[in-house]
Amino acid sequence: MFKTRLLSGIVLVILALVLIITGKEVLLFSTLAISCIGMYELYRVFKIEKSLLAALGYIAAIVFYCNLEWNFIPDIMILFMAFMILLMFVFVFAYPKYHANDVMAVFFGLFYVAIMLSYVYQIRMLERGLYLAFLVFLCSWGCDTCAYCVGMLIGKHKMSPKLSPKKSVEGAIGGVVGSALLTALYCFIFRSQMNLTGTEIGILTVIAAIAGLISMVGDLTASAIKRNYEIKDYGKLIPGHGGILDRFDSVIFTAPIIFYLALYFIK
Repeated sequence: MFKTRLLSGIVLVILALVLIITGKEVLLFSTLAISCIGMYELYRVFKIEKSLLAALGYIAAIVFYCNLEWNFIPDIMILFMAFMILLMFVFVFAYPKYHANDVMAVFFGLFYVAIMLSYVYQIRMLERGLYLAFLVFLCSWGCDTCAYCVGMLIGKHKMSPKLSPKKSVEGAIGGVVGSALLTALYCFIFRSQMNLTGTEIGILTVIAAIAGLISMVGDLTASAIKRNYEIKDYGKLIPGHGGILDRFDSVIFTAPIIFYLALYFIK
């Protein structure tokens, strides 16, 4: 099991490297594909993955991603309002086929998976986006790895015993510190390519610590949903890891944080 998980993790890292370096439409549509699979996995939890409501969610995700590149919708709120109205149309005229919870789940799925994950692409499109985009995975997956190692070595105090009994406070601290240290090392190595000052390296290190902390919230959020619906994994797409949401749960939360903090604090 560990060997399978390790090999899958290596493949994921290689794919992330290739896609981020390539960027442009390749990264856009690959992130869209990952988002749609993740939405499908989430909708399957609510047993609506093949419904008309879910189809509207997939279409809205496609329109949203295409608009990121070609900007044919001047105000993105138009898309969200149209999406909500269409959901209401289906809900009303198909009544009582769908429950109000189904409508809320579809709307939630679009934001939770597709829109938040899109910030991987949006970071890549920033001025220093090639290097900043790697921070998303460095902070989320790096935090996860450091937290696991520290937790295994010295973890004693349970962080969330009912939700995730294996996670410890010591592991969480190790994950946050690990994210910060990995980012500081990464930025120091690529400081010339990123054109970073010492102050900016310090700022990015703090951003990484914040992102690492929030990445754990993303991990626990996905776990909470699984526990609510009594499922072990969201899928079996990634051997040893589960589904897209099982592996990208922390990335979903980390990407928007790094995007906005880097956008406003790294000039």
